[in-house]
Amino acid sequence: MKLCIIPARGGSKRIPKKNIRTFHGKPLISYSISSALNAGCFDEVIVSTDDAEIRDVAIKAGAAVPFMREAGLADDYTTTSSVIKDAILKLAEIGIYGDDVCCLYPTAPFVTPDSINGSYAELNSYDVNYCFSATSFPFPIQRAFSLDSNGNSKMFYPEHKDTRSQDLPEAFHDAGQFYWGKRSSWLEDAPIFGASSRPFILPRHLVQDIDTEEDWKKAELMYSLLRKSGNLK
Repeated sequence: MKLCIIPARGGSKRIPKKNIRTFHGKPLISYSISSALNAGCFDEVIVSTDDAEIRDVAIKAGAAVPFMREAGLADDYTTTSSVIKDAILKLAEIGIYGDDVCCLYPTAPFVTPDSINGSYAELNSYDVNYCFSATSFPFPIQRAFSLDSNGNSKMFYPEHKDTRSQDLPEAFHDAGQFYWGKRSSWLEDAPIFGASSRPFILPRHLVQDIDTEEDWKKAELMYSLLRKSGNLK
């Protein structure tokens, strides 16, 4: 059995009620639910939430909410892994088991059924604990710099100050959309970003974190352009 678990707490501070805020005419979480349902690979699409309003929106969008998450697992310091582990155990108590479990974030309007299915195929094609969404940095991280106390620049890797960009290795980062994992990996707290994990590389135009109002505006613009161009269905 394959499970999709969408962790959606109600206490978003930087963007209040982010998970159910209207994004291009629909609650944001409904995009993740829709992609999970349309992927056709899941036996159950479940939302883990502590918030009654999110629960109602999720059910209306087609997900199941068979339990409410405890407040202790819905604060700013709760990890995604602990929420997924809690959900797996709670579902087992009511007879729902999943050998493969996908954590799908509720703030991923660019996630597609093809990405969900493609990453699941990779999870089962390699001997790994997880397969997670990732994308490339648009610029070499070796040329990054920070600001000192005076506001002046300070390179993280000064040894590469004269290295040509094309001579530096490409770097990647978590795309923040989904994490496929074996049931045992979640329950044993195996690290997601480790030697036994495989990234599923997404194009940068399908990746956008939504943590601030600026992120939200950028995501809306990206979504409009992708829909008009036919690159997102």
